[in-house]
Amino acid sequence: MKLTVYEYSKCGTCRNALKSLKAKGHELITVPVFEQPPTVDELRDLIAKSGHELKKFFNTSGEVYKEMGLKDKLAAMSEDEKLALLASNGRLIKRPIATDGTKVTVGFKETDYEAAWGQNT
Repeated sequence: MKLTVYEYSKCGTCRNALKSLKAKGHELITVPVFEQPPTVDELRDLIAKSGHELKKFFNTSGEVYKEMGLKDKLAAMSEDEKLALLASNGRLIKRPIATDGTKVTVGFKETDYEAAWGQNT
């Protein structure tokens, strides 16, 4: 199974996620999220398929999130504004995001990856 993974190559969590997926036998298409963040439409699709709320897609521990004071601003923003913000700056996006076009995982926890991506047979 081919998976598309939005990642940042210098991120240890992303490297661990890629290693886990490769060990499970998945073919990976990696997308550098800082240089090529998903578009608003792609984000809408990823969010819908993930089953998570939009706020789960924000990298709340990142420098840019903190510098912009988004913790206090997001509640007042519309969904369209939040999506436009994420699409405009890949550093705001929680990573990695993995998808096979049907399901989506955000972040990396081995137990979640095992449940979602298991062994590729």
